[in-house]
Amino acid sequence: QVQLVESGGGLVQPGGSLRLSCAASGRTFSRSAMKWFRQAPGKEREWVATTTIGGSRSYADSVKGRFTISRDNAKNTVYLQMNSLKPEDTAVYYCNSKELGSDYNYWGQGTQVTVSS
Repeated sequence: QVQLVESGGGLVQPGGSLRLSCAASGRTFSRSAMKWFRQAPGKEREWVATTTIGGSRSYADSVKGRFTISRDNAKNTVYLQMNSLKPEDTAVYYCNSKELGSDYNYWGQGTQVTVSS
């Protein structure tokens, strides 16, 4: 069983920055791909970024060049550094974990990010 707890959300002005964190329980973090998703009001949940077991990173086109995903296996934590935030980045951001060889996805409870002046 894995528990994911996100933090770091809040209200920020356009052009500002936030760093989200997702702390994972259990012993499988280093063997898990970690992802960030987001869901805006009235829209479907969408993928934002991935960091693989080997540390490779990938991003949705909408955030490429502005967001950076990273992981600290010693702390069982994945981060999402968000810069140059836009109002359209407003959403609930969710952390996702999937262990190598497993089909099961774990989700956190989400953290709200609001970009508004």
